[in-house]
Amino acid sequence: MRFSAALLLVLAACATAPEAPPGGPAPPTPDAAPPPVSRSENVAVAGLMESARADVAAGKLSTAAASIERALRIEPRNPRLWQELARVRLQQGQHVQAEEVAKRSSSFAGSDNALRAENWRLIAQAREALGDADGARAARESAEKLSLR
Repeated sequence: MRFSAALLLVLAACATAPEAPPGGPAPPTPDAAPPPVSRSENVAVAGLMESARADVAAGKLSTAAASIERALRIEPRNPRLWQELARVRLQQGQHVQAEEVAKRSSSFAGSDNALRAENWRLIAQAREALGDADGARAARESAEKLSLR
């Protein structure tokens, strides 16, 4: 009986501490940038996003924002969720928050230049709405540079 318990403990430890396969990629370091996140495969997040999009279409922007915020509690590092929230904030006229959230999205986007370029376009719209023509122009230039990569 003791042998079985010890074996289970060893197997559990092996399952929670994966090693890189020989010749494969090294395990990520704690300070490494997170990999870009693709569309969520989490059913709850997908449902919340579907609900949010329906609410946006119906003009229920605060309800849509609440759904996206709930999805973010499940997947806080998902850059696409942050980008969706930035879009809603922009539609709500919360331009400063839209810019901040778009920047947050970019911080999790990794090497997804298309997503980062779209975030800069959102930032440009927010800055334009705030009367910052120079800042909007700079944001559009950043988006263009990323689009060319």
